Formats: sequence, C-alpha cells, structure tokens
Amino acid sequence: MGKKQNTMGEHLYSFLVCTIVTPILIYGCSHLNEGFQAKSTFAEANDLFSQGSYSASLRKYEQIIEKYPTTGDRVLFEMGIIYAYPANEEKDYQKSLECFRRLIKNYPGSVYRKDSEMMIFNINNVIIKDKTIAAQQTQIETLRQEIKSEESEITALQKKISAFEQEIKSKESDIVTLQKKISAIEQEVRSKESDIITLQKQVFTIEKGPADMILIEKKERRLTLISKDKVLKTYRIALGGDPNGPKERQGDNKTPEGTYLVDSRNKDSRYHLSLHISYPNEKDKKRAKELGVSPGGDIMIHGIKNGFSWVGGSHTEVDWTKGCIAVTDDEIEEIDRLAPNGTLVEIRP
Repeated sequence: MGKKQNTMGEHLYSFLVCTIVTPILIYGCSHLNEGFQAKSTFAEANDLFSQGSYSASLRKYEQIIEKYPTTGDRVLFEMGIIYAYPANEEKDYQKSLECFRRLIKNYPGSVYRKDSEMMIFNINNVIIKDKTIAAQQTQIETLRQEIKSEESEITALQKKISAFEQEIKSKESDIVTLQKKISAIEQEVRSKESDIITLQKQVFTIEKGPADMILIEKKERRLTLISKDKVLKTYRIALGGDPNGPKERQGDNKTPEGTYLVDSRNKDSRYHLSLHISYPNEKDKKRAKELGVSPGGDIMIHGIKNGFSWVGGSHTEVDWTKGCIAVTDDEIEEIDRLAPNGTLVEIRP
C-alpha cells in the first residue's frame, strides 16, 4: 500500500498490537480445544509471523484451513490481521476486510466476531483517511502551482515597471502618464502578493491537517484540534447557559460530556456554519431512559448567530448557547477545513 498508508495506519497499528496481535499471534489461543497437530501447525504459522515472513505465514494458514476446517474462524481472523499488519510491506486492506467479512458471514457465533467487526471499522477508517490525504495532497500541489504562476506574473509586472521607469527618463514629457501606469501596475502587484499570501495560508492549513480529534474542555472553555497526538490549534469557546455537569435531558441548556464523532455539517446554518456531534451516545440514552426524559439532540460546534458576527471573540465572555459549543465565524471555517466527518470529539468536564 506504500509509505503514506503506513503513516495513516499508526492508530490501526496500536489497535493491532495492544488488542489483537499480542494475545493471539504471539501467545496463541490456548483456550481453543484443538488437537495437538492443529496447535503445532498454528505455532508454525505464528513463528513465521514473528520472524516477519508474512507471505509464508499466510500460506501456512491456508494449509491449516484446508486440513482443519473447524478452525476456519480463527484462521480467517489471524489472516485478516496479517493482511492489515503495518509492518507487512505487502499488506492488503481489501484482502484483510474479505477475511473478516467471511468470518462474520460463515461463523456468526464465533468468539472472533466482535473483534472482526472492530477490525472492519478501524480498517475502513484508515482507508478513508488515506483517500482524504491523497485528495489534500493533490489540492496542495494545485495551490503550489498557482503560487508559481502568480510569482511569474509578478516578475513580469516588475519588469514592466522597470521598462516604464526607463521610458520616464527618456521621455520627460510623458512622465505624468507613465507615473499613472506605474501606480496601476504597483497596485496590481500588491493584489497579486495578497493572493499569494492567501494561497500560502491555505497550503499551511491543509499541510497541518486533518485533525483526528477535537478535545473540548468545558472548565477551561477551550477547544483543541489534535492530529497524531500533536496540537494543531486551540480556540476559546462559549458553552450552554447551564454548563456544569453532563447534559441529561432536552432543554436543560447543558453541554454534553463524553465521546462522540463529527457525523455531519451544515454550511447553511443559522450560526454561520456548524459541525454536528453524534450526541446522544448509548450512555446518554440510557441515563435519559432511567430518568424518564428525552435526552435531546442537535448538539453542534458552530459560529456566531447570523447578523452578529461583529461580536467576534467577545462572545466567549458569557455562555450563551443551548448546549452547543460556539466559536467565531472565522474559527468555525478553519475547524471545518481541518476536521472531516468521522473526527473523534471528546468533551471533558
């Protein structure tokens, strides 16, 4: 899949090593009631994996499933792990997904079913991020080409200025006319330079992203964009009118607490632009059910109410939302560019 996919597979790598690979591929599954020969063959496959001979390990697993079909779910699961393993230079996410999907379909009662579903979810996330990065890199290259084109135009314009200045020296009678031309060209140069600065800012923003987590700290009134455990940027925020404690019910003006995702966005929002958060989660629903109330919904990260953008950063002097998280219009535009759908949102007290 290439070096780029290896970088994007860091989170998948952590999941594999900590949750799946260590207990299964290194120590084996001693709890399975298999015969001595099957265990021995599994040990051979595991040894090949530990030595980095991934293709040989996969071939050994294919022999196992032919000779011991009752172990098919375990074989498919461990083959899926190897196909997705970041250190495997010939890894193939599609083949990994096929293994996990076959396991779920053919062995619905398998103990590996839940972990297979989790692996499918994580691999699909990696594939989506790979595609997002590829698209952003194409956009970066396009912006760089535009910058080069703008710089070339500036050079040409500067040469024109030089030519006009020489003409002024040789034709004093045309000085006034030529000075007007110079002024117009200099204005065009300033405009082009401004365009370059704008393009450079766009390149800088894209190269820093995308964020893989939005951390919201209610007590500090702070929103932080994080990418690969590194802080991209922080923002001051305003919360719901009654911010202390988690949201329990519709209309309580509280901002939720917990783990969610950015699951959609609205560019025609009444609050300039908004990113929808997947509240309520299962914990929120359970709490509301026990209380016999509706948990509510429509929790967003958004800008200032339309028509009041002039308030700017001073909006954070008071918590004014109905439970949402508010930033300025410029800030929500930047967050919108850096945080795609699917970005993790953690809201702390």
